[in-house]
Amino acid sequence: MKKRVCVTLTSRGNYGKLKNIIRQIQAHPALELKVVLGGSLVLEKYGRILDSEIVDSFLVDHEINFVIEGETPTTMAKSAGLAVIEFANAFVNLKPDMVVVIADRYECLSIAMAATYMNIPLVHIEGGEVTGSIDDSIRHAITKMAHLHLPCIQDAARRIERMGERREIIKVVGSTSFDVLKELDLTNLEPVRDYQKKAGVGKLVPVDPGAYLVVVQHPVTTEYEDNLAHVRQTITAIHEQKMPTFWLWPNMDAGSDGVSKGIRVYRESHQPTHVHFFKSLPLELFGPLLANAACIVGNSSSGIREAAFLGTPTVNVGTRQNGRVRGQNVIDVGYDAEQIKDAVRKQFVHGAYDPDLLYGDGNAAGRIVPLLANFEFRIQKSGTY
Repeated sequence: MKKRVCVTLTSRGNYGKLKNIIRQIQAHPALELKVVLGGSLVLEKYGRILDSEIVDSFLVDHEINFVIEGETPTTMAKSAGLAVIEFANAFVNLKPDMVVVIADRYECLSIAMAATYMNIPLVHIEGGEVTGSIDDSIRHAITKMAHLHLPCIQDAARRIERMGERREIIKVVGSTSFDVLKELDLTNLEPVRDYQKKAGVGKLVPVDPGAYLVVVQHPVTTEYEDNLAHVRQTITAIHEQKMPTFWLWPNMDAGSDGVSKGIRVYRESHQPTHVHFFKSLPLELFGPLLANAACIVGNSSSGIREAAFLGTPTVNVGTRQNGRVRGQNVIDVGYDAEQIKDAVRKQFVHGAYDPDLLYGDGNAAGRIVPLLANFEFRIQKSGTY
């Protein structure tokens, strides 16, 4: 009988990172794909990228809603609780032989809890890393529930082992999103130009290689009260820079309303002609956009992972990525407009970096899917403390 593999998709990042894994599960003779969809991917507020004709089409077996509006610490905690219930219902119906969860979002802990209590083997991708926010706690909590660990880098694998996990259940595979980047024509910006005409808000801006910025700044949940002030520093820097800029909306974590408010007030008060805003972009468009940018600014992990792989300069703002291993393409700055502007100028002068395979080589799915087919799970965990 085929093994049922349940893949959970809850954010634009999830989709990009799991796209090739989904493809290869579908093609594997010993595996049966089951997909649960929820989170920002089912909300118009965050762009519903899976509705785009650009992305892969696949059968969604179960769609859930668990996000409580407000983007405060309280609503995030309540959403996480509701997510446990909804994912438990999905797993009862789908009866998976394993559940795949990625990284560190709050609802990923809910997924892990539901699977663990239901004695379903849990596969965790991107565990063992260190960052500067509550994501650390979420990521490491999932590690202690997981039955198979698939970290991106050796540094993360060593950390997982030091947390008491058995060496034989830890397999370094690389970053899964690179698989998608490798297959894209990263020199072709025409789809981005076309998409700009029908999506997002703001004036159309030129999409010339090396002559525009990409901004992605998410809230930091442990700095909830300060997110509005922090994004205003980035806004000031970007406004004064006057370079063509593509700005992506923040994720749905606590503090998102503060970041969104800053962006909305800026748009209304300044009506910038050099900035185009997107709710979201699928990796099929974001990849070429990032690959040809003069610089990515903000605090997204894309500036640490994908930008290094592509050789794109990064200005990393604030604390969200503290502790994460980074390449030579990154300049770290505080929440300060002058520091941000100065770093952007330096990166513009420097230009593209050599591609860095620190986080993988673009063949992660080819390592992961055979493991899913052949790994012998042991549901009762034992530590090596």
